[in-house]
Amino acid sequence: KSGVQHWWMQRLTAVALVPLTLWLIWSLIQLTGAEHQSVVTWLSQPVQSILMLTLIAATFYHMQLGLQVVIEDYIQTEGIKITMIITVKLVSVLLAASAVFAVLKVVFGD
Repeated sequence: KSGVQHWWMQRLTAVALVPLTLWLIWSLIQLTGAEHQSVVTWLSQPVQSILMLTLIAATFYHMQLGLQVVIEDYIQTEGIKITMIITVKLVSVLLAASAVFAVLKVVFGD
């Protein structure tokens, strides 16, 4: 049962990441050479900040799902496998939280 949900979530996040990544690339091209304040103003717009936060969440969740599959497939020792899966999940949450904090700091200022 959980394998099917894991598979679907990995596919769902992959599909979500396609337009979000294209949006980010297009936005970065548009912002090339822009001054710092212009980028802050751009990211402070509700649509842009929501898309950025969605991209962050989908990226780190997709990464965690993918690494979990690799660990389950290639690590044979049960204790090491569980330790690595927990570590990957914790690091993913930490990195995602750091990225979300950075975006919120830009959006809401100091």
